[in-house]
This record gives sequence, C-alpha cells and structure tokens, in this order.
Amino acid sequence: MTTVLIADDQPLQRLGFRMLLESQDDMSLVGEASGGAEAVRLIAQLHPDVALMDVRMPGLDGIEATRRVVAAGSRTRVLILTTFDLDEYAYAGLRAGASGFLVKDALPEELLSGIRAVASGDAVVAPSLTRRLLDAYAHRLPSTNTEAETAATEAPHPGIALLTDREREILTVIGQGWTNAEISARFHLAESTVKTHVGRVLAKTGSRDRVQAVILAYEAKLVRPS
Repeated sequence: MTTVLIADDQPLQRLGFRMLLESQDDMSLVGEASGGAEAVRLIAQLHPDVALMDVRMPGLDGIEATRRVVAAGSRTRVLILTTFDLDEYAYAGLRAGASGFLVKDALPEELLSGIRAVASGDAVVAPSLTRRLLDAYAHRLPSTNTEAETAATEAPHPGIALLTDREREILTVIGQGWTNAEISARFHLAESTVKTHVGRVLAKTGSRDRVQAVILAYEAKLVRPS
C-alpha cells in the first residue's frame, strides 16, 4: 500500500486528487495540507511514501516545502504538481530534491503511474522533458577553463570515484534520459542487471532517485547540453 499526502491550497483540487486516490486498491490517502508549512509538518508526523506538492501556495510555497522535507532527511518522495508547464518550476523543484514533476492536466492514469514510479524510487519526468530541463540547467553552470573542467570531470563528486567503469557508463546514459529498457538493449544486459547497476549508482553517489542522478551527471560533465 502506497501512502500519499496531498498539499494544495485549492479545496476542489484536493477533492479531485482524493477521489482518484480512493479509487485505487494500492493507495491510501493519509493527509491533506492547504499550504507548504502545513505540508512539512504533516509529512514529519505521518511519513507518507509520496507527497503531491503544489508549487503556488500561500506562505511557504511548494518548492521551499520540498527543500525542507528533503533537508530533514525524510523518506517521503515529493511529486511536484503545477498548473503551469514552466521550466523554471520544474528546474527549481528538481533541484530542491523532488522526485518528479507533472502538470495538473495530466491524465489520471499518468498521475497514478507517476505516484507508483516515485514510490518505487524511479523518476516520473519523461526522458524528453528531463533532457530539455537539464539542457536548460546545464547552461546555467559556470563556465570553466579546460584545466579546471578536466579536474571537475575527473572528481566532481566523491561518489563518482567509487563507480566502476560500467556504473559510470550507466550514470552517463541515465543523464541522457535513457530508460532501463534502452540501457538493456544498448549494453546487452538483462533488465534485472540494469536495475542492479542503477541501484548501485544511486547508492554510491548518494542520489535519492534517478532524477537526482541525472542532475549529478550534468554537474559532473558526463553529459553535455544538446
């Protein structure tokens, strides 16, 4: 059973989410919050598997609420939901530690699939959108000279040095938005083996989930903007 908390300042929006969740046998709604501060408090009390977090809320917004949840070391994974399909929201949410980003006009089955994916530790941002967002993010990185860039590539993050050559390859293609099925086909590996490699990459780099691994791949310059 996946436990879910809803954080949205619109009562009708919360009602719609609640009805959708209650229609699922494998999901349980454990709480609702009308603002970011309340969401942070309830997440600390209830420890839901997934929090559906609106961006624009009075007082503490969803981005800052997500940042505080992650900083507190909560096991709850945050799925950002917003009415506005803006890269700046997705970028800020993912950098704050969210495990995914969806627009509220997503189909019900897309939202449910997203919740299940996030609960299992995967990302819900489609590869094409992930690439677009991270390309935009990469352009914000400070420019470096060749020597500094080389040094950053060699040891950009303590966890990178712990990766085997294969795991480094896996992190690189994760950064390019590849799915497990695509990695399996490219490297001629069973999907179960790919999942094992991905799990080790996440553990060694301290990445909460696949989205955070993508960000790390860009920061480590394993992936370049297209």
